[in-house]
Amino acid sequence: MDSRPIVDTRPGSAVDILIVEPLDSDVLQWLGARHAVRYAPELVGDVHEFRNLLATARSVVIPPSLALDAATLKRAPRLRMVGRLSAGAENIDLEACARAGIEVVRPASASAAAEAEFVIGALLQMLRRVPIINDEGLLVGRELGGATVGVVGITPAVRPLTQLLAAFGARAIGYDPGVHASDASWSRTGVEPAGLRELVVASDALIVLLPFFPRYVGLFGERLLSECRANQVVVCLSHSSLFDEAALARALTQGAIAAAWFDSMEPGALDPGRPLRHVDTLQITPRVAGTTQESRVRSAWAVARRIDELLASAGAPAHNEFRPTFPGGLADLEDDPAPV
Repeated sequence: MDSRPIVDTRPGSAVDILIVEPLDSDVLQWLGARHAVRYAPELVGDVHEFRNLLATARSVVIPPSLALDAATLKRAPRLRMVGRLSAGAENIDLEACARAGIEVVRPASASAAAEAEFVIGALLQMLRRVPIINDEGLLVGRELGGATVGVVGITPAVRPLTQLLAAFGARAIGYDPGVHASDASWSRTGVEPAGLRELVVASDALIVLLPFFPRYVGLFGERLLSECRANQVVVCLSHSSLFDEAALARALTQGAIAAAWFDSMEPGALDPGRPLRHVDTLQITPRVAGTTQESRVRSAWAVARRIDELLASAGAPAHNEFRPTFPGGLADLEDDPAPV
């Protein structure tokens, strides 16, 4: 049986779904059996052709490297959905999408387990690889067990993260500017609510998961970072602009922070003349926390199924007879079984 994706490759033909993001083959087969699909990941390097094809598409799935701005949306009159396999949307003009009545489809928690595991791995590495001087004057590593871990931002990754922290014997406290201390989400995730300053002062490790909004830029500035607990380690999966870079550099070189790990660093932050340029206790990875084989498959199915629902509800033809391709349940859709 031919396992290649079912796609519409006719030049100029209108499509239900334009897919520019590399996608799992089973997901492509499933979508192709239900809708007119154009699979063209090569368009990442050809913005002109991407815009031409987008003009005939009802939905599109794009990678983070491809921008979707207001000017592009004006040239896509049929577009009603934009899909992203990761939760971030920095490359999408969300306000322009809202004005145009375009839904941005992103997985809610497909990468939660991957992000939680990444945070634990980063914590363990920094606690052991960046030694501190103990009361005997010796350089020693530290254990995660017994540590107080401050979590900023209640995202889907928090629940699996707190479960892992509990297994190590660590205590989790948390802060989210959009979640009141009396909200039930704190008890559901096993996190004790705290004020932001209280959390920063009390934490042996600081985990920043807060989704990016312009109002949070520079949230962690000189005032907060100067109050960090001695030898604190920081793991940030949020955009690095939440930290004032000069204040962060001082905290890492002259202040209380022993080490920091950022998985999303602002472009140019390490250029010559920038404060973080030569800070050797700063570890940077290129947005890999939520990217695993398993999370990519979960994300692809979550986005594909939502796009299918929206197309079907808009009157597009949908068929129920197709071969099962999904071996297990989605992490963020436990109550919604896989297609059969």
